[in-house]
Amino acid sequence: MGFAFRSRGGLTTKIHLLADALGRPLRIIVTAGQVGDITQAPALLEGQSGDAVLADKAYDSNAFRSVIAGMEAKAVIPSNRARKIIIPHEVLAYRHRNRIERCFNRMKHFRRFATRYDRRTIHFSGFAYLTAAMIWMR
Repeated sequence: MGFAFRSRGGLTTKIHLLADALGRPLRIIVTAGQVGDITQAPALLEGQSGDAVLADKAYDSNAFRSVIAGMEAKAVIPSNRARKIIIPHEVLAYRHRNRIERCFNRMKHFRRFATRYDRRTIHFSGFAYLTAAMIWMR
């Protein structure tokens, strides 16, 4: 089982999402729009277990790679351009990261989620959890 990370930002909020290998949402964190992706990654992985963690370049850090190694999983993360020594990643496994994009697209089928209709974060995150539950029930 692998995990994929993605965050989508809006005008004032950002959705940090952890999905399983089938593209189903496992954990959702809603933060302010200016919060960096890597800051929420350890919280998303907390208590999870799997074979691999797939993420994009925004999640490339030595600290996060050590968190992944601590859970005995393989980090499939391309190296950031600023990294002096490039860490190779498995290209064939990285192709499966599109499942997180599919998960976001499924969630966007709910117009209230896609347009961020709710003004308050507590209401928006509640509806995000409801959308995740609807995806799991399909």
